[in-house]
Amino acid sequence: MTILNETYTLSNDVTVPKLGLGTWFIDDDRAAQAVRDAVGTGYRNIDTAQAYGNERGVGEGVRTSGVAREELFVSTKLAAEIKDYDGAVAAIDGSLKTLGLDYIDLMLVHAPQPWDDFRGGDYAEGNREAWRALEEAHTAGKLRSIGVSNFLQQDLESILQGSTVAPHVNQLLVHAGNTPTELIAYCESNGILVEAYSPIAHGEILNNTHVAAMAEKYGVTVPQLCIRYTLQLGTVSLPKTANPEHMRSNAQVDFEITQQDMTTLRDLRAQDYGENSAFPVYSGK
Repeated sequence: MTILNETYTLSNDVTVPKLGLGTWFIDDDRAAQAVRDAVGTGYRNIDTAQAYGNERGVGEGVRTSGVAREELFVSTKLAAEIKDYDGAVAAIDGSLKTLGLDYIDLMLVHAPQPWDDFRGGDYAEGNREAWRALEEAHTAGKLRSIGVSNFLQQDLESILQGSTVAPHVNQLLVHAGNTPTELIAYCESNGILVEAYSPIAHGEILNNTHVAAMAEKYGVTVPQLCIRYTLQLGTVSLPKTANPEHMRSNAQVDFEITQQDMTTLRDLRAQDYGENSAFPVYSGK
């Protein structure tokens, strides 16, 4: 499981492990054990968010993992509804307190619009205000790196035009069947590392017979193929699980997908997420 020892380097020279543990939909009372299990398996990258409602448990897991804090990379996200400076300042400090940590390795603006107006109105000014709060917390040493999530090119351009610190990361929905190739290329050209959340397509890709056949050809599981795909795109992969066996299996991705198969997976269009089709998940829609 050498992937657990591999890292990318952000534009500010902070290193981030290539494979992480996503904690979306892991209840707060289960999060600490999930983090301890992941760290025990060798994971060093743990991702949460204010919207997940499990920062307390994730922080407990980090503090009781038996591994030195500086060896772990902990990310969280500013709630998408916060589009003002004062609210962002308070929320950043709130995450630090809830996590019980002295610093956060990466904090992201969770989305360019509030969830109930996702891809709707213009919140550019609010995003710049929230970003200013992140920049100041970064300068103060509370946050080692800062970034965004679900930001499209125009959203990124708005931040870049008025920022003193360019986003280090853009965390996006990236999986075989949903590969925003142009947006990934734009991020790369601006020194922004892309992190792939839901690399297994909320689990629905397990039902895709073409992907299953390709996985069988490599002698791997569908999740392993999908995680490897996002890694070969040059992104951080953040599969979500609370199952220790799945954590171990997800890290067994030391194989190479051919360029031809990478193209096939990149061109795949599969965005039916079954019971998880309501997106964004926090919109209540």
